[in-house]
Amino acid sequence: MNVTPLPTLLGTGWDAILAYVFLYPVLMSVVWMIGGIVFYLRFERYPHRTVDQPPPRDDYPLIAVLVPCFNEEAHVEETIEALMALAYPNFEVIAINDGSKDRTGELLNGLAQRFPRLRVVHQIENQGKAVGLNTAALMTQAEILVGIDGDARLDPHTLHWLVRHFDVHEVGAVTGNPRVRNRSTVLGRIQVGEFSSIVGLIKRAQRSVGLIFTVSGVITAFRRAALHEVGYWSPEKLTEDVDITWKLQIAGWEVRFEPRALCWILMPETLRGLWKQRLRWSMGGTQVLFDYLPQLFSFRHLRLWPLCIEYAASILWACLFVLLAAYRLTDLVAYKIDLQSAPMLMLGWAGLLIGTTCLVQIMLSLLLDRPYDRGLMKNYFWMIWYPIVYWVLTATTAVAALPRILFRNPEKRARWTSPDRGIKPSR
Repeated sequence: MNVTPLPTLLGTGWDAILAYVFLYPVLMSVVWMIGGIVFYLRFERYPHRTVDQPPPRDDYPLIAVLVPCFNEEAHVEETIEALMALAYPNFEVIAINDGSKDRTGELLNGLAQRFPRLRVVHQIENQGKAVGLNTAALMTQAEILVGIDGDARLDPHTLHWLVRHFDVHEVGAVTGNPRVRNRSTVLGRIQVGEFSSIVGLIKRAQRSVGLIFTVSGVITAFRRAALHEVGYWSPEKLTEDVDITWKLQIAGWEVRFEPRALCWILMPETLRGLWKQRLRWSMGGTQVLFDYLPQLFSFRHLRLWPLCIEYAASILWACLFVLLAAYRLTDLVAYKIDLQSAPMLMLGWAGLLIGTTCLVQIMLSLLLDRPYDRGLMKNYFWMIWYPIVYWVLTATTAVAALPRILFRNPEKRARWTSPDRGIKPSR
């Protein structure tokens, strides 16, 4: 039976697909680089201060650091001990043992006896990070709440860099700069570059136009009044950080990015753990996009459309990328395409353009983050693998997330078990 080739069937539509798949990442990379440079010139270059020299203040309002923990016996002690070494003079820590099945609760009780600043809340059953944060928020009088993960370590001056933004009354949240600290494998080293080129650079670019798609759940400070206005964190959202970001911005609050508010984090160093994490991220972003899309048609929310369009465009790109990759792979296996043919040469030149642009983007992002992360440039060698790993992972998880979100019970409580996060470093 003769099967009509897909390019013939789609006609000019196939050319449009090719153009979109190969030109979209180049265009977005250029946009992110320009935005990152603008952010640097506006917010980082002047006044220049090193991470350990934050601007002095006349007052230091009380800050509550909220630490949800679920089965974190391997990391919770160093997390709490790092918090107790913070240079900020006026803070308290509330740790939430979210129904852990290991020794997390026991370790937290011991830590509370050592450190008067620490209070511990025990939840009998695992109820999810959002519920833990909401519970802790009700137990403090602090006007500024900082949420971190149970395996994170804050830089001693992180709170200083976060708190200064709340001198502006319109600011509802400030997200910090997560830095990957487990770098013992190729996947770990690739993610070092990813967190600069994707997380850091994109947040810089988005902040340049006054909008951020998501704060980092591992390190973000919130104004209590803003949280109260939007109803705090939503227990049914798979990514509570994306959801709270959109809730705040829809309500009119400003969300900022502070690159000097450092948080050292552990990331998955196995493909299975990385897949689970990125699938959840994709599902959470898509869930929030679907949930808030009806509200965006209001005239006063038109300013959020750039974020909506950017994310929708990335989902479309992922679907078309998977389609194109599957078709090309089938062609290579079934029809033995001549790799010297004009179409393949065209794809080769497009791939070279994309790869070069990606490496330039990574170089710029590493240079921007270099003052905050010693030895960061050493990881540039491993970035040659980044476009392959990131593209394939992003595209496949985005496609896999769509049906899961479409058929998911919207009222189902979101619970999340952290994947394998590799070997704990000595840092």
